[in-house]
Amino acid sequence: MSPERRSWLMSRVGSKDTLPELVVRRLLHSMGLRFRLHRKDLPGRPDLILPKYQTAIFVHGCFWHRHPGCSKTSNPKSRPEFWQAKFYANVQRDARVVSSLEAIGWKVEVIWECETRDKVKLEKRLRDIFCLDEGWGNRP
Repeated sequence: MSPERRSWLMSRVGSKDTLPELVVRRLLHSMGLRFRLHRKDLPGRPDLILPKYQTAIFVHGCFWHRHPGCSKTSNPKSRPEFWQAKFYANVQRDARVVSSLEAIGWKVEVIWECETRDKVKLEKRLRDIFCLDEGWGNRP
């Protein structure tokens, strides 16, 4: 891939309203949970916050945020020093943001992009996070 094409492709990567984030939002909403998006007054602008549960949720891309053990956490072959520094800075920033949120009393959850592919497992995880019954929210 040419450098110009790579640059164009990377410029298309968004930080809000990504497909994994939309999957989580739809599932939370279908479970009857209400949330706010990208609150600017909180450290790191969490993707979703559920004030009732004092919980912030980040939906992280496996590639950009370096999901440990995930096959999507590959390393680009060109400019490896640049990418290593970029990934390291992302991981460090994520840790600082989680610490800052926890210090002011928020519970923080990270949902990885690859976890959004299996909706059954994702729903179970969300139910566990919010201590919801199995049948709750699936009423006719």
